[in-house]
Amino acid sequence: MPTLPFDGAISAFAATGAPESVRRTLSEASADEILWAGYPYRVEMKKKAYAEHMDALQIQMARLQADIKTTGKRLVVVFEGRDAAGKGGAIDTVRAYMNPRQAAVVALSKPTEREAGQWYFQRYIDHLPARGEVALFDRSWYNRGVVEHVFGFCKPDQRQKFFRQLPEFENMLVDEGITLIKFWLEVGQAEQLKRFLDREQDPLKQWKLSQIDIDGLSKWDAYTKAIEETLEKSHFKTAPWTVILSDDKLRTRIAVMQTILRAVDFEGREDKIIGKPDEKIVGTPKLIKR
Repeated sequence: MPTLPFDGAISAFAATGAPESVRRTLSEASADEILWAGYPYRVEMKKKAYAEHMDALQIQMARLQADIKTTGKRLVVVFEGRDAAGKGGAIDTVRAYMNPRQAAVVALSKPTEREAGQWYFQRYIDHLPARGEVALFDRSWYNRGVVEHVFGFCKPDQRQKFFRQLPEFENMLVDEGITLIKFWLEVGQAEQLKRFLDREQDPLKQWKLSQIDIDGLSKWDAYTKAIEETLEKSHFKTAPWTVILSDDKLRTRIAVMQTILRAVDFEGREDKIIGKPDEKIVGTPKLIKR
């Protein structure tokens, strides 16, 4: 049997380290059952229904990008969320039929020594879109509010400075004419662990795992506290959060597409075809606490 990444740390956590309620949920659930009791649907969306709606949404997204190119609009979409919440899949869906010359995915690695000595927001500014472009951030400047804080990668005063400067930074983006959309994808603990186990067992998905994922398995409550504080301090009128309960990947991707398409005025936009995001799984940061 091939060696599992990180010496099978995820399987070991699922066997003995995870809360008993999570282990019981994983052992008793059927294949297509939604694991989180707080999720408003009990089974996953059917693939046929998803495909029919998504095909129509992709046509609308193509029109949006064409309009952005023609008019010179600029669009920034920030994808944040818990590990394994579906950020990568949502980004791939949004970008599936976009011209890569106009639509860039920004997924920055650990800061270099030089970047660590810069103004915190500086390296993100370098990746903002020019006229007619779209930038999709796979994690963003919000690392400081959540991940860096949970793992002690930043000092408390650095995090407080981040929160002080954040409103002005995002206000400047909006004032510059950039459309800024911020997503937080929230997934239940059992579903997160299920997705980690799937990655651990699948050689084609193992690259998605990192030491941070492993070390974070036991930090669910610390993450929850940091997430709630960060969302509360950064849910601005000019740059609000759209929170999506993401235990069903297909419903999540449709909600992401709908939210983006309804946030931008573009030639050929058809609101009836786009539809409204499902309010049962899409809302403000208050959705997480229900």
